[in-house]
Amino acid sequence: MGYLKPPAFTRQLANPLAMRLSARGVATLTVVGRRTGDPHKVPVIPVEVGQNRYLVSPYGESDWVRNLRAAGTGALSRKGQTEVFRAAAVPVNERKVIIARYREVAGSLVGPCFTKLPDLKDHPVFHIVQMC
Repeated sequence: MGYLKPPAFTRQLANPLAMRLSARGVATLTVVGRRTGDPHKVPVIPVEVGQNRYLVSPYGESDWVRNLRAAGTGALSRKGQTEVFRAAAVPVNERKVIIARYREVAGSLVGPCFTKLPDLKDHPVFHIVQMC
């Protein structure tokens, strides 16, 4: 799997701002670090396909992907509401429709990620399974 490191502008300014403002459907994903056990926060854009919700990694095999895969659970926060969930990896052959929907919702900002990493296997997708 590939990985694109987000530009410094994105990491240092745009991401923190997006998490504070919850702009364009952005939620804050909190997931426990696989090595440190410390909580890590990153902005994500959950997408709905049918009755299901998903997280897509436009940058590929990022730290939040590895952490979520290891932890199996995470929390999504948006506008004062927090939801704890289980994450189930989506097989590559089921990602096409989800990624297409993600690209519609996320807009042109993620387009270059999918141009540089065009293979579906390079974009991990997780099904958000709500915990009771």
